[in-house]
Order: sequence, then C-alpha cells, then structure tokens
Amino acid sequence: MNVGLLGRKVGMMRIFSPEGDAIPVTVVDVSGNRVSQLKTIAVDGYCAVQVAFGERRRSRLAKSQLGHFSKAAVEGAAFVREFPVGEAILADAKFVLGSIISASIFSQGQAVDVQGVTKGKGFTGTIKRYNFASGRASHGNSRSHNVPGSIGMAQDPGRVFPGKRMSGHMGDDTQTSQNLQIVRVDAERGLLMIRGPVPGAANGFLIVRGAVKAKSAGGAK
Repeated sequence: MNVGLLGRKVGMMRIFSPEGDAIPVTVVDVSGNRVSQLKTIAVDGYCAVQVAFGERRRSRLAKSQLGHFSKAAVEGAAFVREFPVGEAILADAKFVLGSIISASIFSQGQAVDVQGVTKGKGFTGTIKRYNFASGRASHGNSRSHNVPGSIGMAQDPGRVFPGKRMSGHMGDDTQTSQNLQIVRVDAERGLLMIRGPVPGAANGFLIVRGAVKAKSAGGAK
C-alpha cells in the first residue's frame, strides 16, 4: 500500500474539458500534509507513515499530543491518520519525519478511494431511512400515514428478527467511495479535484488514497 493524503472537503463545482463537457468535481484541500511519525517493524511491529493535517492551537492539545508533535518538529494537527506501507516505501527519502507531502503524489486520471463521515440526519423514520412507502392519505387511515406498520409475526417464531428495518439513527457513518477519478491536480495550491461527490459535509475531513480496486492504471470509468 502507498501513502495517501488527508484533506478537507471544500465543496463542489464544475470544470470544463477541452471538448466543452461540464464535469462535476469535488474540491479537496490537501495542503499542509506532514509526516508526524514513521513506524518501523523494529519499534512498532509494522511499517506505517503517520500523516498530520490541519491546525490546532496549542491550548487545545493534550500534553501527550504536544510532545508527539514537538518530537516530529511539526505544528499541532486537527486530523491525524496513518497509512500502512512496505519497508521499501518507508526507506524512501521523501518520507522523512517532519517533511511535507505534496498533492503531486497523485496524478490526473488516477483512480482513488475517498473516505469520510456522512452527514448526520438524526433520528429518522422508515420512509426517510429506508425509502418505505407511506400509507394512504384517506379512507380509514387515522394518524398512521407514515408509520411502518406491524413488525411482529405469528406464534412461530413469535419474535422480531434482529436487523429489522425500523426507525432510528441515520447518517454520521464512516463511508468510502471507491474508484473516483482525479480530474485535476493543483499542487501549488494543494488542491485535488475529484470527479463526482464524496462522503461528508463541507469542511469535513477526508482520507484520499490510491484505489484498491482500480481496473486500469488510467483510473476507473
């Protein structure tokens, strides 16, 4: 596995191809990714590159976090994740403690997987949560227009099976969109423009890594 980038969802826009086609893209800010720790087999039992993104005031950091970031000589971060890698990648000179990882590690047309936390919807009914149909609006329907109806069964089995689709908490889940195509890379401003939507709301944190199920080197279509 290769090292990915952490980022922040800026929002969506559209760009135009040389042929004049409008392409919807999500703009992801990946500026300021820095290496905060290098994990080795000798010390940690596995190889990984820990990446820090964003800024957080020193007063908002615990003492253990302050010591961790000071050891790497990097600014305090709001979002930290690690990427498991092979020993050969860990030995690469571009991954040095405290170094900056540029958006140029990705290329135009590359397929990536983007992970984020979906928008929280709170407690919702079955119509919003599972696309159930509502009841009739008239003719004997009294205060039961949007209720799910009966959930039980006969005397055998006489219980409700686990996993029954009912009202409950919706959203606020970690979700990964796979095989998304990078349309444009702006390394100077630290921006990635990824075709289509990605999980989460604007300003939410994202993890961008190379696609694990890419069908070709040019990216999935």
